[in-house]
Amino acid sequence: MFDLPHALPAPINEPVLNYAPGSPERAELKAELAKLSGECPDVPHVIGGKEVRDGATYDVRAPHRHSHVVAKGHLAENQTVTAAIAAAKKAAPEWAAMTIDERARIFQRAADLLAGPWRKTLNAATMLGQSKTAHQAEIDAACEFIDFLRFNVSFATRLVEQPISPPGFRNTLELRPLEGFILAVTPFNFTAIAGNLPTTPALMGNVVVWKPAENQTLAAYHLMRLFEAAGLPPGVINVVYGDGKRVTDACIADRDFAGIHFTGSTAVFQSIWKGIGERIGSYRSYPRIVGETGGKDFVFAHPSADVDALAVGLVRGSFEYQGQKCSAASRAYIPKSLWPQVKERAVAMIKQIKIGDVADFRNFMGAVINERAYTRLSTWHERMKNEGSVVIGENWSRETGYFAGPTLVEVSDPKHPILQEELFGPMLSVYAYEDRALEETLTLVDETSPYALTGAIFSEDRYAVAHLQKRLRNAAGNFYINDKPTGAVVGQQPFGGARASGTNDKAGSALNLLRWASPRAIKETFVPPKTPFYPFMEAE
Repeated sequence: MFDLPHALPAPINEPVLNYAPGSPERAELKAELAKLSGECPDVPHVIGGKEVRDGATYDVRAPHRHSHVVAKGHLAENQTVTAAIAAAKKAAPEWAAMTIDERARIFQRAADLLAGPWRKTLNAATMLGQSKTAHQAEIDAACEFIDFLRFNVSFATRLVEQPISPPGFRNTLELRPLEGFILAVTPFNFTAIAGNLPTTPALMGNVVVWKPAENQTLAAYHLMRLFEAAGLPPGVINVVYGDGKRVTDACIADRDFAGIHFTGSTAVFQSIWKGIGERIGSYRSYPRIVGETGGKDFVFAHPSADVDALAVGLVRGSFEYQGQKCSAASRAYIPKSLWPQVKERAVAMIKQIKIGDVADFRNFMGAVINERAYTRLSTWHERMKNEGSVVIGENWSRETGYFAGPTLVEVSDPKHPILQEELFGPMLSVYAYEDRALEETLTLVDETSPYALTGAIFSEDRYAVAHLQKRLRNAAGNFYINDKPTGAVVGQQPFGGARASGTNDKAGSALNLLRWASPRAIKETFVPPKTPFYPFMEAE
């Protein structure tokens, strides 16, 4: 039910703490890191508010110190998933009957808890389990998720513009939750996404089965504890860990499957969509399909670009969080007139990057998420070295952690696979184009990759900026001018892309919330007619 009479004021984005030497937040975070490092929780599924430990166990290892097991999870069996679905359905009527105001208070409280006593815990868990630096954890697990919680509550009170009511009638529009349950499938790389995907549908009155990535189990464990501390009723969000296909197949086979909120690979999303399509006649309602998938995000430099700003944008955009952001800069198109200067500056900065254990706050980068990711990336690294294309790419090692060093590659073939395929790691590929071939290169940017998630242009020429914006209109759902293509902020740059990058339903805006509601139009007639006949039927 949506009965808030007044919209809430727009919140302010959560300030980012800097964790500078001597700061209280630095001391608190280091203490919490030490505390969590000494623990190894046996992470349960949570079904109907109860802890369940069905299924074989798996180890969650710190990517930067893979000998260190930070948590143990359980691989959900079929009956575990079935129980989670049943618990969600059982909780649905009472949760849907709550007013938006009552539901909103739970998520507002979660935001305040996270901004306060839970901040260090979620940040430390994200650092340990996902190998994020203190800064990357802060902008993700703390600030972005706090923003999602607070802004979504504010957005929810602004969603409905009531229809016209002429004299004699009262017309209203209400938003209902979807009939059934939502499946939320979340990735390893962002704790904020892992929290937002189940809570957004829940805020709108839906019940959820949540399947986090195994490599994100530690942070997901603490997220679920945060929701419980905020007062979320049992069964509203049910978390199950393990094989994604098993969980997904069981959910989409259920008649009451109402939608999926997904972030992950393009191939997996397409497979899920196909499975839903094959069952489309079996559902109570047509399921909502919302997904953010892959990216091959670009930087395009105009000959008028500021060389220093461009070089910084490339380095930060490509190598922060080891390039494991769907928005990370992965391919760059730079005019030959600028490339020597840009290369010199970028290489100099890359040489200064420190990579290692994220508990050492001097490090700019941690490790990639697991051995599988390291093996895939090192195969590319060796291939490009053998082709003679690596400009710089050092500090690769899997001995103590999965460390993939920041790598800059230059290719002469604009259709090289490395400019087309998503790598999801710290590898930036550059194609230096002839200045006179600017228009042809813009076509390459637009057509080389199947994705359209993020992109950035650099230019000091306002006419050029306008032209590049027009030419690349459909190449990115989030478009940046003279900035790196990462770092979307809730309420400022709603996030999402089209083409093979997803359904572009814009997390961090009211647009996403509407996907989890089913509108109902209501007409009340104050003086109903008492005869079925119309005046035109009367005799002359």
